[in-house]
Parts: sequence; C-alpha cells; structure tokens
Amino acid sequence: MRQPSNHNNNRRDNRPDNIKTWEVKQEGQILEVAAGFLRDHTLTKLKSMLRHNQFAVNNMPTTKYDAELHVGDKFSVNFDQSFKVFKNPRVELVYEDEHILVINKGYGLLSMGTDTKKDGTAYSIMREYVKYSNPNAKVFIVHRLDRDTSGLMMMAKTMEAKEQMQHNWNNMVINRKYVAVVEGLVEQKEGVIKSYLAENSQYEVYSIDDPSKGQLAVTRYKCLKSGGGYSLMEVELDTGRKNQIRVHMKDLGHPIAGDRKYGAKHSPINRLALHAQTLRFVHPITRREMNFSTPIPLRFRNLVK
Repeated sequence: MRQPSNHNNNRRDNRPDNIKTWEVKQEGQILEVAAGFLRDHTLTKLKSMLRHNQFAVNNMPTTKYDAELHVGDKFSVNFDQSFKVFKNPRVELVYEDEHILVINKGYGLLSMGTDTKKDGTAYSIMREYVKYSNPNAKVFIVHRLDRDTSGLMMMAKTMEAKEQMQHNWNNMVINRKYVAVVEGLVEQKEGVIKSYLAENSQYEVYSIDDPSKGQLAVTRYKCLKSGGGYSLMEVELDTGRKNQIRVHMKDLGHPIAGDRKYGAKHSPINRLALHAQTLRFVHPITRREMNFSTPIPLRFRNLVK
C-alpha cells in the first residue's frame, strides 16, 4: 500500500507533480529514448533521473536501465520528484493505466471480501492504492483467483472497462495459462479434460456427466517436467469455472500438490501449487492486445528437480 511515511520521496505530499508524456516513435532502451526527448539533459543527469524513479513506461515507473521501449509506448518524465511507487508484500503491481490494473496476487490472499472478511484482500489493497491519489477513484473486480492461487489478475478502474470485460469475457480474453505442480508422474504428456461441474452444500466442486446439472468446463494441459514424485504442468482454460483446474487435475488422477480439499496427500511447499502465469486480453477501451506473463515460481521448479 502506498503510505506517505513510507514513500521514497516524502516531499511529494505537498509538492505537485510536473509530468510530461511522449509517444515513442522509435524502439530503443530507456536511456536512448530519454535522450531523444530530453536533448538538453546530459547522460549523467538522465541516469540520475532513472535511478530516482523519475521515468515511467506506459504509466509504470521503472529504474531498469535495460528496459526496452517499443513504438507506441508512452514514455513519461516526472521532472521534479519521484513517481509514486506501489509497494505491498502480497501484491505486485504489474501494469496500470487510467482504465485497468494488472496485479500479481500472492497466495493466501482473497481476491475480494466476504461477509466475514472485508479488509486485507487484493481488492481492498488496490482500492486504498488508487484512493491515495484520488479520493474519488474506484476499483472493480473483473474476475477472481482462488485465495490459495497466486498469479496474474486484472481489475478495472472504471465502470465502462468493467462492463466491457465482463460482458465480452470470452471474446476479450485471448489466453489464460496456469502452471501447477501435481502429485505423481503424469504418463499422458498432454491432453484435454472436459466435464460438467457442479457444487455441493460443502462448496466442493465435482464433475458430472449430466449437462443439465452442471456447467461445461474445458481444460488443456501439458506436462513440462516430472521428477521427485511430482509433475510440473502447464494448464490452459477454455472456460473459467470455480475450482476448475483443481477438480480436473483430481479427475486426471494427479491432484495439485497441497490441495487436500481435492485429494492431495502432501503439501511439500505449504501452499497450493497453482499459479496464474499468463494473461492475454484485448484492452476494454483502447482495444490494444495486452500480454502479461510471470516466471514459473522457483519453489514449483524445485519440486520436480
């Protein structure tokens, strides 16, 4: 969460930003691009500004000297002070513009509040973040990740963006890819699992054959590596049903490590070994294709060594 007292530059609380933004016309690393726009600045000065978080690419502050900029990107400079930088131990801000947010949610964190828990959720953390700059700002949930699933999740900052995504979800979302570590050595290296999913009174989801009693769920999987009694799986969703991957891995005979609710015997890393790795979608307002990906968690890799 952004808090004034924790900020990189405490002057900013009573000092306005002086920001200018350009559209990138030629690809290059950030210092090359900066030099093209800020011709009266020395390279030493540009390096200092980069180091002090005064550069942003597509609204995201960066201090990476090797950041690559592409034609059409927005390059912004805060001339008088550092850009505001979001920091939270359980949520990483991956992308932000005036319409949407993309975050990397930590495991064990609810996507949104429940009747018994309102605060300390991904939603409440991001709501507090946007309200720090603008008390009237809002955040809207577009889709959710299970509490114990980590990874990429998109939120809307306007009602228009939320409605565009939710009303056209199947057309707007191009690809959602997960990685999971499952128990046992998977023999069939890739395949497709189809079933109808229903839910019982204990909120446990299960597969049935009767289409009139459940929702169609389609999961594609590929085994990336096996070892140590576990298999690392790449999983793609054709449909987005509650607990879909967890149920389908159980149906495959290889429940996700740590998923005792769906048949796992062990929890070797003390968490559900499921991570939303890739999220590709059409931007609800600009219609530009957005493509985000995170590395496979190191603890997942270590399980199949």
